[in-house]
Amino acid sequence: MRALVTGAGGFVGHHLIRHLLKQGDEVTAVVRHAGERLAADIVAANVRLERADLVMPDAIGRVIAAVEPDHIYHLAALSSVAESFAEPLRVLDNNAATVVNLLDAVRQAAPAARVLLVSSAEVYGRPRNGSPIDEGAELQPESPYAVSKATQDLLGYQYWVAYGLHVIRVRPFNHIGPGQGDQFVASSFARQVAEIEAGIQRPEILVGNLSAKRDFTDVRDIVRAYRLAVEAGEDGAVYNLGSGRAVAIQEILDRLTALSRVPLEVATDPSRLRPVDAPLMVCNAGRFQNRTGWTPGIPLATTLQDLLDDWRAQVAVTRRS
Repeated sequence: MRALVTGAGGFVGHHLIRHLLKQGDEVTAVVRHAGERLAADIVAANVRLERADLVMPDAIGRVIAAVEPDHIYHLAALSSVAESFAEPLRVLDNNAATVVNLLDAVRQAAPAARVLLVSSAEVYGRPRNGSPIDEGAELQPESPYAVSKATQDLLGYQYWVAYGLHVIRVRPFNHIGPGQGDQFVASSFARQVAEIEAGIQRPEILVGNLSAKRDFTDVRDIVRAYRLAVEAGEDGAVYNLGSGRAVAIQEILDRLTALSRVPLEVATDPSRLRPVDAPLMVCNAGRFQNRTGWTPGIPLATTLQDLLDDWRAQVAVTRRS
């Protein structure tokens, strides 16, 4: 299949491209800025690289017309919750415009393409009863980022209803793994452990709210689900993706500090506390599992070890340069 991946230079994009290549797909990677780079193994695989700012409709239209993709994976977004509170209008404008421009380009140049829109479990807000969240739950976004993802999600549905585009939506819960940026909690902890081990940071991990519980899935399981969704998902449908298990942020911290090679302490940093933070979010992925047979396969212990080892490698490179 000819696959096109937006946001290809990001954490999930790299993992998705590797998975698509293993499946034998011909991949075009779309990045926003001229300075963005793909990992060396992806470059070596002769992935086609296109630069296009999806906020500009002509840019993505040109790429889609040239590639004529069978499958489109829309990952591009401003994805930091904290950043969305600081710059809400920027995040809302960007995330809505990219979807409208993408889907208009698909409608005009590749109407037969199957399009995966990646929403977020953040659209549900705080669950009211502590039960696993299914796709029928009310959308109650509690951050500007979550509002922007709900907007993307609903635009996907609207383009399916109005124009018959083959849009499938997914709402992944927290996904983590090697290569993730340190604006996300598990990766922030892992980076700090690696820097403490290297003597760059004092032996104290700075943390926010540790009592919140989240549903964590390895990114490599999530990207496997993305391809299954494009292959077997129902047009217009939406699917939750997650492990079905809630893990306290405290447990993530405890597991990573237990892997540290040096002793360290923990301190609360008020700047890391969100204005709104749901106490519990856990996924009911039954709809997707019934449709495709997908289940996560990578244990949390493996994910955290790989995440920490990746940060150790990055820190070592930084120290040598």
